[in-house]
Amino acid sequence: SSGINAEYGGELGWELHIPSESLVAVYEAVMAAGGEFGIADAGYRAIDALSSEKGYKHWHEDVRPDTTPLEAGMAWLVNPKLKTDVDFLGREALLSQKKNGLKQRLVCLKVKSPVPMVTLEAIYRNDKVCGYVRRTAYGYSVGCNVAWGYVENPAGLTLDWIRSGTYKVECMGELYDAEMTLAAPFDPKNLRVKGDYSEDYFPLSDTTKQSAHL
Repeated sequence: SSGINAEYGGELGWELHIPSESLVAVYEAVMAAGGEFGIADAGYRAIDALSSEKGYKHWHEDVRPDTTPLEAGMAWLVNPKLKTDVDFLGREALLSQKKNGLKQRLVCLKVKSPVPMVTLEAIYRNDKVCGYVRRTAYGYSVGCNVAWGYVENPAGLTLDWIRSGTYKVECMGELYDAEMTLAAPFDPKNLRVKGDYSEDYFPLSDTTKQSAHL
């Protein structure tokens, strides 16, 4: 068996690689050890919700073959290579985007909607449709629906253009106010993955906080 310090939920976590014949014994040992801390089973919907509020990207939703790292807010992955002579697939396209500007950009929207969102909801900027939601989940740590989608401006967009807009999201035929952010709603400083719990991100009641931790 081996453990890898890797996680997809925004907390300091581990991924365990275990022989099939040892799965039950390891599971029971982990659950027994975590009993006093309120450990509980969780599925992929929980992982999706946690990764959404943490801003971890999903392949085929947040990023796809028709989007680039610059559009997805992941320039830090490619900028070092773009400053060298190293050639790679897509280099010229990225250099062109840096020179000519972007037409679309991934943003996060904290939506004050009382109904669940399912993706493909229209995004409005200053009362005009400018894109649609690619991915969404309820963020229990931040107390609202968290939606990720690309906002578009054929004439070209800048960070000032994005930040200066007033946003709404259409859900079930109704428009709901949305707070736009380019950073993750949960732990934007990446403190939790370093084991630093000095900042509290739960704007909820104590009862809801306990449920959100599960």
